[in-house]
Amino acid sequence: MVNHEKGMFKNRIFINKIHEDYKKFIDKEIVICGMIETIRKQSEMAFINLNDGTCLKDIQIVMNKSADNGKNFTSIFEKGTKGTIMSVRGKIIESPAKGQDFEMIASNEIDFFDCINDGAKYPISKNRNPLETIRKHLHLRMRTRALSSVTRIRNSCSILTHEFFQNMDFQYIHTPILTCSDCEGAGETFTVTNLLPEKIDKQSKIEGYEKDFFGEKTSLTVSGQLNVECYAMYFSKVYTFGPTFRAENSNTSRHLAEFWMIEPEITYINLDELMDIAESYLKYCVNGVLLKNPDEINLFNKYMSKGLMNKLKSTMDNNFIRITYTDAVNLYNEKNENKIKWGDDLPSEVEKYICETIFNRPTIIYNYPKEIKAFYMKNNADNKTVQAFDVLVPGIGEIIGGSIREENYEVLKKKIIENKISVDSLNWYLDLRKFGTCPHGGFGLGFERLIMYTTGISNIRDTIPFPRYPNHCDY
Repeated sequence: MVNHEKGMFKNRIFINKIHEDYKKFIDKEIVICGMIETIRKQSEMAFINLNDGTCLKDIQIVMNKSADNGKNFTSIFEKGTKGTIMSVRGKIIESPAKGQDFEMIASNEIDFFDCINDGAKYPISKNRNPLETIRKHLHLRMRTRALSSVTRIRNSCSILTHEFFQNMDFQYIHTPILTCSDCEGAGETFTVTNLLPEKIDKQSKIEGYEKDFFGEKTSLTVSGQLNVECYAMYFSKVYTFGPTFRAENSNTSRHLAEFWMIEPEITYINLDELMDIAESYLKYCVNGVLLKNPDEINLFNKYMSKGLMNKLKSTMDNNFIRITYTDAVNLYNEKNENKIKWGDDLPSEVEKYICETIFNRPTIIYNYPKEIKAFYMKNNADNKTVQAFDVLVPGIGEIIGGSIREENYEVLKKKIIENKISVDSLNWYLDLRKFGTCPHGGFGLGFERLIMYTTGISNIRDTIPFPRYPNHCDY
């Protein structure tokens, strides 16, 4: 067993580094650590594919039982299975086998070995695991090739998000998770309280929040937008990237109760410029994933989403279509018997039809009717539409929503009242118009939908480590 007091982190070599330039490790004895993906035992030989999560590719370890001078070699042969965690010393050599450039010949030292206590109950099978099945084992599903690939792409998109905005000199603002404001005015929020009736049943109610921890009704945030607007007034270009929450009883493949949002806010910007930034950001992430995660994209393209590679490359190579809401409604109605009326919110199937069937590329719809959009969006001159836009992508529908904000104090106050939102709860937001304001706008991207788009994963519950949705808040 390993000497835990000394550790081995500084001495181990990570598998992605070996794959990046294996020739510099040839004939060198190194230590690698990881989890067994597959193990094939033949008489006195064992062939182990080990992975440490740093990349999709494994490394093959060849073990000769006759070289064993210690109990761990014997344990590998007797108890080693998929899921076994181990560390091993060995020499990297040019591989005589076809299909791989190198392999490791294990020495007679196995520094650490931890067999599975009950292999019969291990839920990650040797065969392909349906995503619906491994979703029942959130604490173990990252051990599969599909979910480990999702995790690496999610990490890449996180870094790419910060790179994009930092390269444009945006300030990263940490907006609160606890809030007394409902950004959208929809009321679909999770209430946070430390006042609970002794007995909770259908008749139990909290009569007032004066004695609550914050002294008033408090919720988990549905968006960081209103908060980040405060900082935009001074810093000019800001963004927030954090968790948001919606108490919608939705069980679709595109919705979560807890998800992450990227929300930039920029001053002195018009709608065309804002749409340009949204398009550039999405393309930056797609291009970055193609460069950083080619193995993972190839995996999804081959086994889970045929045509994914072409879709992502097409996203990079073509300008997004831009069309007004009015033209989108007319175009849809020309081609479909089931008509939609001007003023209707576009259902997801209509969004998908427009960007998939009609245009077959990402599509931006803008100038929506004011009645179906949030109170803070700026009216157009027609006083019927607002300067708002949605970016629609094939396979998903809406992935980004944004708008120019109303900067006039009286107009904004009137909108708040018309939407039946408490003016008192948003006095601080009105102050941004009272104490020095300017034209500004921003957008929000649901991060998990970005992961769906870049991976081809069809269910949003497989894009986040621990998904939260109705009747599911495990771990």
